Amino acid sequence: MITLSIDATKLDKSAIKPHRNGGKYLALTLFDNKNGVDQYGNHGYVIQDIGKERREAGERGPILGNWKEVGGYIKEQREHQQSKQDGYMPQPKPALEGGYGKWPKQDDEEEIPF
Repeated sequence: MITLSIDATKLDKSAIKPHRNGGKYLALTLFDNKNGVDQYGNHGYVIQDIGKERREAGERGPILGNWKEVGGYIKEQREHQQSKQDGYMPQPKPALEGGYGKWPKQDDEEEIPF
């Protein structure tokens, strides 16, 4: 899970776009911190997307706040992406039974049918 904390007073309201479904949408972009996790546990920062035209004209969206990973999701996704880039998919490790250092029991009667 990723959580965001933004300062709503910094929103550029002109970049909030109406949609044909009647909603109004705000585009946000998440960036990683260059030096990793900061002193508050934030993994990166949140910028309001102001649109391609304004970006290409050299304008930058306001930094609205920070984001952080909660529960390990980001690490798992990055490991998965890295393994795909390396050209192989690692096999899951067997769960330890009864805590540290005890491997799952093997059933000697179980055979593979090929």
